[in-house]
Amino acid sequence: MIPQHLLTPFQLGDLTLKNRIVLAPMTRSRAGKERLANTLMAEYYTQRSSAGLLISEATTISAQANGWNESPGIYTEEMQDAWKQVTDAVHAKETPIFLQLWHMGRASHSSFHNGELPVAPSAIRINGDGINTPLGKQAYEVPHALTTDEIALVIKDYQRAAQHAKEAGFDGVEIHAANGYLIDQFLQSRTNTRSDQYGGSIENRYRFLAEVVDGVCSVWPPHRVGVRLSPNGCFNDMGPADFREQFLYVAKQLNPLNLAYLHVMDGLAFGFHELGEPMTLSEFREVYSGALMGNCGYSKETANAAIAEGRADLIAFGRPFISNPDLVERFAQDAVLNEPADMQNWYSPTGAKGYTDYLTLAAQTV
Repeated sequence: MIPQHLLTPFQLGDLTLKNRIVLAPMTRSRAGKERLANTLMAEYYTQRSSAGLLISEATTISAQANGWNESPGIYTEEMQDAWKQVTDAVHAKETPIFLQLWHMGRASHSSFHNGELPVAPSAIRINGDGINTPLGKQAYEVPHALTTDEIALVIKDYQRAAQHAKEAGFDGVEIHAANGYLIDQFLQSRTNTRSDQYGGSIENRYRFLAEVVDGVCSVWPPHRVGVRLSPNGCFNDMGPADFREQFLYVAKQLNPLNLAYLHVMDGLAFGFHELGEPMTLSEFREVYSGALMGNCGYSKETANAAIAEGRADLIAFGRPFISNPDLVERFAQDAVLNEPADMQNWYSPTGAKGYTDYLTLAAQTV
C-alpha cells in the first residue's frame, strides 16, 4: 500500500492544516441573481470541511468582473456579510478557507454589463462556441482594451475585494491568474499584444499580476495570499508559444515574496494547448521554493506519489470532491469513490441537485 502522505499535516505559513488535501475552487453557480453566498453554499463547504484547506469558488471582485450566471461576488458589504455564514460554518469544523479572487476579462459578455463590452489587455476575441449569458447562449465579443488608467482601477478593485474577504472572515485569498481569465490574458502573448509597460515582453506581461499581488498584499500578509496558474491550459482559447518561458519567469518572480502557496494546474484533464511538452511540477519546484500545490486529474495514488517525491506539498481535488463530500475519509479508508453523477447540474443554478445531495460513505452504509 502506498503511504498516505496526503493525510499528514502541513504547516502553511502560520496555519496548521490537518492534511494536505485541498478543495479546489470550482464555479458552482448557486449564488442566485444577486450573487450572494447563502445557506446552501454554507452546507456545501461544510460537507467538505474535512479537507486541510478549502478554496472557495471563483468570486468576482467587481461588477465589471462578472461573466458567469449566478456566481458569487465579493465587492459590496452585502456580499461580504453573506459570506460570513460560510466562513463561520467552516471554522466551526476547524478548517481554514481562502477566497478566490476573480475577474473574467474577455471571457465575459456585454449582456452582463448593461451593454458595455467586456475588458481585456488587448482587443482580441475568444475563438469559441459562445458563452452562457442571462439572455441565453451568445457569441463572444471583441473586448475593450483597458487603458493604463483603467488598469489602475482594476487593481484597486482587487485590493478592495481582498479587504471585503478579510471582513467576511476568510483566512486568506487566492488570486486567480489561470484558465484564460483577466490576469492570465495579461500573462500570455496570445492575448496580450500591448506595446506599453503591460505588454511586449515576458517581463511586461507579468507586470499586471505583480501589481495585483502588491495590492492584495497591502491588505493581507503575503503568507495568507496564494496565486493560481494554468501553464498547460487551453480553456478560453489560451496557449502561447512561449508558455514555458513565461510561466517559469512568473514563478521565479513570485518565489521571494513568501506567499502562502503557488497553485499550479499541471494536469491535462481540461485540455492541453499542445505547444510543446507540458510543464510539470518538477519544473516549478526548481524555481519555486515555497509551498507548491498541484491540481487537475490527480488520483489518491498519483497525489501521494507527488508529495512523497517532493514535487508537491498539497494537492487540490475538484471533480472527485463534487460527488464525494467525504473524499478525505474515503481516501483514509481506501474506500471506493462515488461515480460522477448529475454532471449536467454541477456548474448550473439547479439548487441542491448535483451540489449537496451526494451521499457520504457513512450514509451509504447505514
